[in-house]
Amino acid sequence: MSDCTHDCSTCGESCGERKEANVFEKKPLRPGCRVGKVYGVVSGKGGVGKSMVTSQLAVALRREGYRTAILDADITGPSIPKAFGIHGRAVAQGDAIVPVTTATGIQLMSVNLLLEHETDPVIWRGPVIGGVVQQFWGDVLWDDVDYMFVDMPPGTGDVALNVFQSLPVDGVIIVASPQELVSMVVQKAVKMAQMMNIPIVGLVENMSYVQCPDCGKKLYIFGEGKTEEAAKEYHIPLLAKMPIDPALAKLTDDGCIEQFDGHWLDGVVETLLRK
Repeated sequence: MSDCTHDCSTCGESCGERKEANVFEKKPLRPGCRVGKVYGVVSGKGGVGKSMVTSQLAVALRREGYRTAILDADITGPSIPKAFGIHGRAVAQGDAIVPVTTATGIQLMSVNLLLEHETDPVIWRGPVIGGVVQQFWGDVLWDDVDYMFVDMPPGTGDVALNVFQSLPVDGVIIVASPQELVSMVVQKAVKMAQMMNIPIVGLVENMSYVQCPDCGKKLYIFGEGKTEEAAKEYHIPLLAKMPIDPALAKLTDDGCIEQFDGHWLDGVVETLLRK
């Protein structure tokens, strides 16, 4: 190519001389920034409610008096800002980025906070997305964070690998739903964590049941017991079962997730506080 600039990060061609940057290098935090524990919220497939679990864990630990943050690593499908009612844009401070702070003081960084319009699609190649994750860690002015939760993209692809290799992840929380394929989905997430030498905190089953508003009976519409079997098979604790709750869904849609009322994730919170 006669017009080649030899800067592969700005080029989408797949020529023989292409060289990708090493996006798996660990990047330090900005001077003066502190992040204590970092936990990834993962799944083997999409649609199981990782963002819901991530958001509620950040809120729950914030209610316990800890300073919490969410790094939204689901670059092509970010939903964290909407759950917290954040529709503005992050601002720069010199060559760094200031995280957006929610109503209760949770620090957020998501690609949606950088786009001109939050509905704009992110059509980037894997190495570029990996670089963004690194920037969210090393170029954001995280302010004295006790617990950071990383909302991972679904599956076991480039971004998940990048997070595990470039961020100091202390453990992962696996989210699954109780359909028949739960064992396979959990196995994918477990094996990836094991291959990357990342400790597994435990398993959260989302969409476990619907509770009747009149009599309080729990209706297991996807069946019962599959997640317990998967947890036993892979020797990981089942820490929580979250219901299908229309009120919770509405709070999320309205950007009011910080107002949720429920104790489904208390087992996860207690486990994290013991570590």
